[in-house]
Amino acid sequence: MYFPRLRDLREDNNLTQEAIGRLLGTTQQQYYKYEKGIQEITVHHLITLADFYHVTTDYLLGRA
Repeated sequence: MYFPRLRDLREDNNLTQEAIGRLLGTTQQQYYKYEKGIQEITVHHLITLADFYHVTTDYLLGRA
């Protein structure tokens, strides 16, 4: 699943993939795969990102 909102939120907050990778306790490469939909994002990481950006998980999933 492709997550364009992840990229938009990251760029709107002037953050790098590396910075978000560190937030999640993973690598820049892993986070890149999440953004591009190459690899499914874990529920734990999805919740962490929703909390960090103050949005819902539905918003990140493109459902809201």
